[in-house]
Order: sequence, then C-alpha cells, then structure tokens
Amino acid sequence: MLQDMYRNSVTGSSMLCFHKPDKDLKMDFKMDPYDKTLDSRINQIRLVDAEPVIKILDNGDVRFRFWAPDAHTVEVAGCGGYFSDERVSMTKGDDGWWSTVVSGIKPGFHNHKYWVDGNLAVNPDAPVGFGWFYPINIFDLPGEEDDFWMLRDVPHGDVRMELYHSSVTGRLKSAWVYTPPGYDTSDRSYPVLYIQHGVGENEMGWVWQGHINLIADNLIAEGKMQEMIIVMNCGYAFKKDEYPTFYPGDFETELTKDCIPHIDSVFRTLSNRKHRAIAGLSLGSFQAFIIALHKHDMFANLGVFSGGFPITRQEYDYTDYFNDPDQVNRDFDVLFFSGGDDEGYLAGTAPVVEEKKALGINITGYHHPGFHVWDVWRFSAHQYMQLLFKED
Repeated sequence: MLQDMYRNSVTGSSMLCFHKPDKDLKMDFKMDPYDKTLDSRINQIRLVDAEPVIKILDNGDVRFRFWAPDAHTVEVAGCGGYFSDERVSMTKGDDGWWSTVVSGIKPGFHNHKYWVDGNLAVNPDAPVGFGWFYPINIFDLPGEEDDFWMLRDVPHGDVRMELYHSSVTGRLKSAWVYTPPGYDTSDRSYPVLYIQHGVGENEMGWVWQGHINLIADNLIAEGKMQEMIIVMNCGYAFKKDEYPTFYPGDFETELTKDCIPHIDSVFRTLSNRKHRAIAGLSLGSFQAFIIALHKHDMFANLGVFSGGFPITRQEYDYTDYFNDPDQVNRDFDVLFFSGGDDEGYLAGTAPVVEEKKALGINITGYHHPGFHVWDVWRFSAHQYMQLLFKED
C-alpha cells in the first residue's frame, strides 16, 4: 500500500517538476555528427531510465541524489520538525552524482535544503515548491492515512485561473478556482469555499502543495462531501508604498467587494451566506477569522487551520462575542479549529475549543500529528470540507 502511494504521480509533481523524474532526456552523440538531416537529429534524442533523485526505500528510509560533478562537498538537511535540520554529508559517485540515505524521517510533507561547497542551492532535478517567500525543494513521505490526497481513477474537477480587478490595489489579481466534476455539463448552482494560503505563499499553494483539488475529487467520489466550488486567492493587498505588516493590506475589502462579486458573476454559485464558507492556514487563518467575524452577512462557515483561537489581539477583542453561544450559533453553521500536535494545538487551542464547546457553542476541534506544515493542513481541509453545506 505504501509503495503504491510512494509511486503515485502526485508525490513527484510540483510547480517545476510535473512528472516523477524517472526518465532523463539524453543526446546520443554516437550518431554521425556530420549528418545534419532532421531525422538524424531527432534520432539522437531519446528518453532513458533514470533513478529518481528522491526515492523512498522499502524500509521507509529516503535516498537523496544531487548532480554536481565539480563540487567538493554536497549536504542535505530538512527544515526541522519530522526531518532534522542537521546537515547530512552526501557521497560522490564516479558518475558525478552525490547521494546519501537518511533514516528516521517521519511521514509528512517535507521542505528541505541542499548545500554545494557550503552554498545553499536548489536541486533542479527534485520537486520544487514555493514557501517561506522563496523556491525550496519538497518531497512527501506518505503514511498509511495519506491516500485521501492521492491521484485516483475517479471523476476529476477542473482548476481554472480567473482574473479580477482589485479596487484596493488597482491591479489585476489572479484567483485559482476549482470546479467539481460535471460542472460544465450541469445547470445547477454550487456553494463556494474561499480558502487562503499562509505567509510567504500564494494562490497556487493549495493546489500544488495542498492538493485540495484531489482531496475534493476523492471526497466527492466517496459521497463524503457536497459538490462545491473552491476559490484560492493571493492574500496580499498592499497599496503602493504601504508599509507591509503581518496582515498584508486590506484583503478583506478586496475579497468581499471585488473577488466574490466577480466569482458570483462568472460561475453558477449559491450566493448567500449559508452557502459560502471561508478558511485558511496560518496567516490565511487569521484573515479568514477576521473576515468571517466582520461579515456575518456573507459567511456562515469558518475554518481556522494552525491559527490558534485568536479571540483577542491588539486590533480587536471578541471575548464577549464568544461568551454568547446563542449569538455564535446563529451566525455560524460550522466553526472549525485545527492544528498540529507538535505546533502547540493541544496545549494552546484545544483547551479554548473545549471551553467554548462547554458553553454550548457548536464548534469542532481537530488535530493531527505534525508541525506547521502542509500535511497538517491537508488533513484539516479533508475534515473541514466534509462538514460544509450539510443541509444540501
């Protein structure tokens, strides 16, 4: 089962590596170099079997490879958490490939880094993601429960790139929009989930690293989720010369005044609060929390992934609101808070969730092993989306 997941094509795909790198493009220079005909040149190009640069071995160890024939040292390390940030030296082979096998990496999504002669480098032959404001190598080490985000032979929806004008910044913005299987041949209207990325990421993250489109496809095929449209926005809404803060500009206005009306005009949506949900991870969870509390007339469903339970901050205080279960239950059909076991959810967020649940608030808490990383957010989205729009 695990080896099937290791070989699933989605585990080797990324923004800059669209298929598992098990084939290399080679030039065969044994052909006649003076034969300049087109057929001759085409015949010199061929695909040959190649060892993957990141390979999950049968025992769960991970082998890393890096092509650097002129280097003196090559090292690899995780970014902390379930893959240690302690550098591991790689060994050079006669073919110019450096390699090493690392044991003890726990299942999950792993950002990781390489150093060539002491210089930080991106491995161009390994999957590359975007996080922490810069490109970084990534890989997945699936566990027994990770099948829900794999590419399966089920009906698939589409991911579309939609442009709308931001009245906040004066610029065109891109939203990535998932439509469920059969959308184009149906005449029905659909509820909508707006879901945000974290700091240093953008609207591509929930597809390329969260695989939310595949999660939705699989849940719909299993009959566990209502068919819905999912909208992913870039959460940065800085005006020119505006000083950047943790909350990146007036995204609330951009979402509610510009994006949502555009989505409702282009797609067949159920454009009322009961059929509209918002969620986010990390920074995006704070944005979702604030927008949902400001806009009860627009959102009746809220998901906060790895954002704690931010009842009070310097900018606001919702203590009285969350002490009034009747009001909260009138405003929200779904309230969902989640996080990783190793990022503080159990000590920080879970007690607040239980306290509010004891008051009578209809609230769901969820946690999963892991740190502040994508596997926690995939599991969170998987749970949250099953709760939405149940009345349909």
